[in-house]
Amino acid sequence: MEPGEALGIAAQIAVTLAGFAGVVVVFRRESIHEWSPADKLRLRLLLTNSILPLVLCMIGILLLTIRPVPADIWRWCSGFAFVISLLVAITMTKVFRRLDLRQMQSGRVTRLVVYLFGTLGIAVNLLQLYNAALLGAFWPFFSGIVVQLLTGIFQFARMILLRPE
Repeated sequence: MEPGEALGIAAQIAVTLAGFAGVVVVFRRESIHEWSPADKLRLRLLLTNSILPLVLCMIGILLLTIRPVPADIWRWCSGFAFVISLLVAITMTKVFRRLDLRQMQSGRVTRLVVYLFGTLGIAVNLLQLYNAALLGAFWPFFSGIVVQLLTGIFQFARMILLRPE
């Protein structure tokens, strides 16, 4: 599969996932302003893990339109993905730490899930850094997009399956 085709498919999935966030909000009985902080964090994670991959896909597609295609295109994309993902991770960590841990645990957020996705996120972000510095291949950049989409899909499933707090 060509990189442009893979990015196009991932962009479609990201847009669909962002639309699902709207579905979650609409079908809840209470207004979003009445949601618990834990539910608001889950919605923020869902939106972040759909919008960020969309932005990365669009940047990759934009750079693919340059003729001739720059040799360092995937280095640039991975460097950008590393910086943006790091900023988002720092922001989300601050928000998560402000929440009462007992409230999050009563919301069925297990340590296993937090550690699993946290470890996966760190690994993919380190892969972005390695790709930007040395490798310069498409697959590490795309793996970052896939992990974000999988995390977003997981958040969507949690929001649908769990009862509101």
